[in-house]
Amino acid sequence: MNPPPWFVKVGQSPDSSGQNELMGKPLIPAQRRERIQGYLATRQIARIADLCALLDASDATVRRDLEWMEDEGLLERTHGGAILSRRLISEPEYLQRVNKNPDEKKWIGALAASLIGDGDIVFINSGTTTTQVIRHIRPNADISVFTNNLNAALEIGEAGFQHHLLGGEYQPVSKSSAGRFAIENLRQIYADICIIGVDGISLKHGCTVPVNAEAEVVRAMVERTKGRIVIVADHSKWGVVSNFPVATIDEVDVLVTDEKFDPSAIEELAGHEVETVVAGRQVDR
Repeated sequence: MNPPPWFVKVGQSPDSSGQNELMGKPLIPAQRRERIQGYLATRQIARIADLCALLDASDATVRRDLEWMEDEGLLERTHGGAILSRRLISEPEYLQRVNKNPDEKKWIGALAASLIGDGDIVFINSGTTTTQVIRHIRPNADISVFTNNLNAALEIGEAGFQHHLLGGEYQPVSKSSAGRFAIENLRQIYADICIIGVDGISLKHGCTVPVNAEAEVVRAMVERTKGRIVIVADHSKWGVVSNFPVATIDEVDVLVTDEKFDPSAIEELAGHEVETVVAGRQVDR
């Protein structure tokens, strides 16, 4: 089987790999952009230096291509390259989300739960990763959790800490509550820490979710939090953009993620004063 037209072995230029059909002639912009898109389709992340080698093009040329492709919504530029722009336009079914990266979500949940201090009032939204956060809160903790995550309440049963459910309209896909009553409840409280699960996170578009009702609840949580805003998201959420923003990158204090999260993304986030905490294997509960 012939390799795709953008494929180049590491350390090999397009000409030496036989991929430059033009025999030494520079690629035209459409060809370069097609190869960049193909490269990102398999790797999701690209460094400018690697793209220069792939295309046998200058740094300035590659940067112009990336700028054009970002304007077209094909990718998102980062400090040292680009990430694939992936859209999530609808909310996946809860069971589908539970079965995606379950181990990573447990590790993330356990680590995020350890960030909660004695006496804290905590906001936690709906989602499979935040369910793991609630499951891993230590028994008899001297804290108060306010959440719209109805599924977590059913899973853990007797919590051992003050566990308050927000009222509102039931959302069957996410197994949560939302709407005016939920937001009115939140307006009566200030939290010390807010732990948020999201469907997408990127430098340009921030943290996003696919449903406006959930986004409204999360934004209210962020607004009513006096302390840290903590995002819990496994590596698959990086570069994903959904329909409704809940927080900008500059509003985030901590990202709790897993070991597969891209190291260059950690550097990018550090430039925005976001602390990235990587969760390893934990004892299951």
